[in-house]
Amino acid sequence: MERSAIVERITKETEIFLGIDIDGSGEGAVDTGIGFFDHMLASFARHGFFDLKVQVKGDLAVDTHHTIEDTGIVLGTAIKKALGEKQSIRRYGSCILPMDETLILCAVDLSGRPYFGWDVSLTAKRVGEFETEMAKEFFYAVSYSAGMNLHIRQISGENNHHILEGMFKAFARALDDATRVDGRINGILSTKGAL
Repeated sequence: MERSAIVERITKETEIFLGIDIDGSGEGAVDTGIGFFDHMLASFARHGFFDLKVQVKGDLAVDTHHTIEDTGIVLGTAIKKALGEKQSIRRYGSCILPMDETLILCAVDLSGRPYFGWDVSLTAKRVGEFETEMAKEFFYAVSYSAGMNLHIRQISGENNHHILEGMFKAFARALDDATRVDGRINGILSTKGAL
């Protein structure tokens, strides 16, 4: 069963090409024009064992908002497309991830019903060229376009780089857990018979 997808999205603000293989080896080829964001998406690929290719041309002369949010929309759409009917997947995944002084909790339910919970405190306006307030917008966009219940909570942390990187890595680990095929699950893991 091949679980991969390619999604393209072209607007007056961004041109995005994204390919994902859920059952990859963690290879990431990312170019969004925002160095720190590239690093985060490559970390997401590596720690979730997803093969990810992302090419973005955005209106960075304005700011980073459209590039980051639209990439989240496209990533969520690709995840949803790659998982198809979600046959035999574990559906739920979670991770508590330490990164030096930082501890991040991430929990995922691939329920088909979007919901986004966020309890994070970032104190810097930017890390590199990445506007830190855009982290929330990115994960919100992923959640709603994928139709997933996603919670991210900062348990501890002071360094904004560590907090952001911890979020992307924890999300990768939780999503890897939720997308795994479990031989004990016949069909869909729901009493309704559909997600």
